[in-house]
Amino acid sequence: MIDLPSPNYNSRQGQKPQYIILHYTGMTNAKQALDRLTDPASQVSAHYTVDERGEIYCHVSEEDRAWHAGQSFWRGVTGLNAHSIGIEIVNPGHEFGYRPFPDIQISAVIDLCRDIMPRYDIDPEDVLGHSDIAPARKQDPGELFPWERLAREGVAVWPDVADEDTVLSMGMNIPRALCDYGYDPRVKYAERLMAFQRRFVPEIFTPGYTPGTETSLTRARLYALLAGHLTSPQGTW
Repeated sequence: MIDLPSPNYNSRQGQKPQYIILHYTGMTNAKQALDRLTDPASQVSAHYTVDERGEIYCHVSEEDRAWHAGQSFWRGVTGLNAHSIGIEIVNPGHEFGYRPFPDIQISAVIDLCRDIMPRYDIDPEDVLGHSDIAPARKQDPGELFPWERLAREGVAVWPDVADEDTVLSMGMNIPRALCDYGYDPRVKYAERLMAFQRRFVPEIFTPGYTPGTETSLTRARLYALLAGHLTSPQGTW
């Protein structure tokens, strides 16, 4: 781990981290992202950055409040900077040539989450994407991020849909169910739905499908999550 301090932080005011928020950097290269995260004029930071080689940079102490989440909401909690650990993952993002995340990079993210979670009793369901907590503003880490792999490694959740979930979800009110799961009810339904699909229905972002439309797979996966039907981690750690 490389120590690369950022001046952009302040006190948590006694709050304990209860979430991990994953971002992509959304800049053309790692140097540009690291420069911005450590520039006092940018007024942004994260606790950690993971580059595409799997190298981890530490910017802000976990005891302090980094400035990565912005205006945010999850399950009634607002201002998630005070309540979370922020991890930036180097990727150019949708604006500069979004691409798959290298395996070595994802392995480093998994190891970092495994290191952080026990310290604060953070559950896998509380490892979130930036788009989950700010769906009206953010798309990251996006539909190419391998959330299912993280769930198999025990550092996120993924729905394990049974036949009964598909049947029982048919009459589900998706707008209300998204709020029940944790999304901000003040955000437009279309934005909540897109955020959920980026996270849990990435197939809909491939050719031949239409993101932002209600589908049976969207309903089934949302129902399974709410029912607690989750993919079991493989192995132990």
